[in-house]
Amino acid sequence: MILEITEPAAAKIGELLQKHDDADLGLRISVVGGGCSGFQYDMAFDKARETDEVIEVGEGVRVLVDPVSYRYLQGTQVDYVESLQGAGFAFNNPNATRTCGCGKSFAA
Repeated sequence: MILEITEPAAAKIGELLQKHDDADLGLRISVVGGGCSGFQYDMAFDKARETDEVIEVGEGVRVLVDPVSYRYLQGTQVDYVESLQGAGFAFNNPNATRTCGCGKSFAA
């Protein structure tokens, strides 16, 4: 599997998708240039494209990955973490050779 979506992450994705009234939407996770380490993660609601990898993570909950991002995300675990410092999605990417201190960008 390209991505491992933990139960808390799948639940949060489902919760966020429910706020949109469009059953065709999924959460697109992609890798884009930027951040302090060279690459950063981008997340947005979108409809699946013909070339996307579509990952079903729950009833009506889909994660979409484009072909370019696929190679950078292979084997990545996506979690949703709540702590005293805040809440958000966390990426554990085995392909990252270096990450920044905030965990939002990486080098591959």
